[in-house]
Amino acid sequence: MNDRMAHTYTLITGASSGFGSSVAQKLSATRRLILVGRKAETLENVRAKCDSPENHLIWVRDLSRLEGIGDELAGLLSTKAATVEHFVHSAGLLTIQYARALEMPSVMQLFNVNVFSALEIIKPLTQKKVNQGALRSITFVSSVATRVGAAGYSAYSASKGAINGISLSLAVELAPAVRVNSILPGIVGTEMNTDHFAKPEFVESVRATHPLGLGKAEDVADAVDFLASDQARWITGQEIVVDGGRTVFSPPRAAKAS
Repeated sequence: MNDRMAHTYTLITGASSGFGSSVAQKLSATRRLILVGRKAETLENVRAKCDSPENHLIWVRDLSRLEGIGDELAGLLSTKAATVEHFVHSAGLLTIQYARALEMPSVMQLFNVNVFSALEIIKPLTQKKVNQGALRSITFVSSVATRVGAAGYSAYSASKGAINGISLSLAVELAPAVRVNSILPGIVGTEMNTDHFAKPEFVESVRATHPLGLGKAEDVADAVDFLASDQARWITGQEIVVDGGRTVFSPPRAAKAS
């Protein structure tokens, strides 16, 4: 790594598993990382899988608890003489709740992790006294649930829709110094939905509704890598759909009896 990157990092939330873990392993080949998650042990396991593990920092933080997030991050950057050049918000909760049985504490926890924690992190990252004007890009991992309806997904879809809206406004507010985009993955097997993917009928339904077949977390990591690179220097405020064609799929209509 060159001297310019010696104290410059990419911060990845949700790095313990799923998309975040894949993003970390992908970006570790060319960047120093700050890996954020709830459990030190799982973060250490991810760091061990990354290139040059000694170059990466760990920040153990439960993002469902908002109080103090910004101060903790500012303290970490100061202690490590570090700045953050790219922020990837991959942390996310998925709870399926039907309207007739919505539980607001659960909904608030979902929004804390999926939406509000990102805002708490962005605040110090955009303060020159904290991050020294180092920030260059923000990438949110959203969902095609903001494009395709599904029963029980109202709260989850709303949280991801909020992320998309934040991305649009920040793309304008933070330009030209910072680019801001969202990635909308289709249904991909990760730790979040292990139970579903253990059912052959569910896997087949996913395969049947994604024209390009089953995707991998690495497909999302590749998109994140691109958006954080100079190749995406003229891309901001966009919703990049990475879904194997799910959002353009239209199931054939059953033939009518003559």
